[in-house]
Amino acid sequence: MNAANPSPSVDKLIPVTVLTGFLGAGKTTLLRRILTEYHGQRIAVIENEFGEENIDNDVLVQDSEEQIVQLSNGCVCCTVRGDLVRALNDLALQHEAGTLHFDRVIIETTGMANPGPVCQTFFMDDDVADTYKLDAVITVVDAKHGMSTLDRQEEAQSQVGFADRILISKKDLVNEADYEALRSRLMHINPRASIAPVHFGETDLNTLLDVSGFNIDDILTIDPEFLSEQDHDHDHEHDHGHHHHDHEDDEDGHECGPNCSHDHHHAHHDDAIGSFLFRSDRPFDPERLEDFLSGIVQVYGTDLLRYKGILYIKGIKRRMVFQGVHMLMGAEPGKPWQASEKPNTRMVFIGRKLPRDIFTQGLEQCLA
Repeated sequence: MNAANPSPSVDKLIPVTVLTGFLGAGKTTLLRRILTEYHGQRIAVIENEFGEENIDNDVLVQDSEEQIVQLSNGCVCCTVRGDLVRALNDLALQHEAGTLHFDRVIIETTGMANPGPVCQTFFMDDDVADTYKLDAVITVVDAKHGMSTLDRQEEAQSQVGFADRILISKKDLVNEADYEALRSRLMHINPRASIAPVHFGETDLNTLLDVSGFNIDDILTIDPEFLSEQDHDHDHEHDHGHHHHDHEDDEDGHECGPNCSHDHHHAHHDDAIGSFLFRSDRPFDPERLEDFLSGIVQVYGTDLLRYKGILYIKGIKRRMVFQGVHMLMGAEPGKPWQASEKPNTRMVFIGRKLPRDIFTQGLEQCLA
């Protein structure tokens, strides 16, 4: 199934939210709140973890079998020690048979996981695609250790790059300047995700459910601050103004005082995962654009995390809505261009060390 061509009966599909974030960021705290708060929805939870169940015991009611756990609010938890596709299909069979009742699924990934393969599952397996729709990736980032984690762990950058919503936990443990530095860095890795602080998992669940982040009809959302900074030729090696150091004792909570002897310096973060925006007021030649994009995904598909855009195509009086995940991409007609608006193209690419100049020059050569 193509990432951009959902089933015609998409409204009948079971929505799935992928909850990700690095070790200790607060995923389980957020998940526990979702499971214990009354929200009128029955949720099946898949924990894509190896090892012991990490949902608190006071939430559990009974074991129905090795992998399925009944939670106190009627939710179902499935701990995956094997294949995610098998777990989803098993849940679907029980749902269809009426032995399990749930309205949506939340998948909590292991902290070291790149969410890409999890997302691709919903477009690569026909049985899964016929039952579920991927709604959004929610990524939790630790304000206290987020900068150093992003410096050291490319998986953490991938988690940010795939996100539709980014929640920053533990904001109370850092000052405002450090929080804004982290937020700025996250925004440059992924300008299409909304960013908000979250305190002990307390957030408006309506902002996390039914996001439609993978819905091809969803409009392209890009942080306006990212656009303004791009206009000033900002790149990923810019100075975040963050006083960064790697001392273990600081990560354990020791504060640096005014006489601290640590070697603070302004850090330049050359992130492996980054993003860039392509814009044009000129229309694309459709055949040239299709040939170029097909070649790009063949060469760089494994490094392309998320890409999405509104396309202005020659000879078409409506916008084309385009998106992809890794090597899966597609486009379909969106809303007609209004008389009051000037047709234009906006495309955002998020991936691992993507050659921005090659993409930009290639896209410019596809313009009519």
